[in-house]
Amino acid sequence: VPDDLLLGLKFIFGPSAVPALDLVDQRSVTRVTSPSGRTAYQVLGSSGKLYTCYSSCHFCTCPAFGFTVLQRSESLLCKHILAVYLSQAVGACQELTVSEEQLTSILLAEEEDEG
Repeated sequence: VPDDLLLGLKFIFGPSAVPALDLVDQRSVTRVTSPSGRTAYQVLGSSGKLYTCYSSCHFCTCPAFGFTVLQRSESLLCKHILAVYLSQAVGACQELTVSEEQLTSILLAEEEDEG
């Protein structure tokens, strides 16, 4: 990444920029698609936990998103969502096609983790 672009990312996204780029470098972002065209993203976080992100509605299941983005409004997004956007931009997403039932299970598993 050119220095001027990196500085711009750091200016806009603050402390999320460099960790997000690390996730992109590690190819930690997977685009999960079902036959109907529903899409979600899974990001393997630096802690080894898998988070589900929805770029269409700008949401991540990680605790940092809930705290710094939703509760405190300290950041525009978490490193996982930024990694999704950056991976899309540079074509670095892993691709996974699953059945409708498998995608539903992925989405429901996230709700059970939170509930």
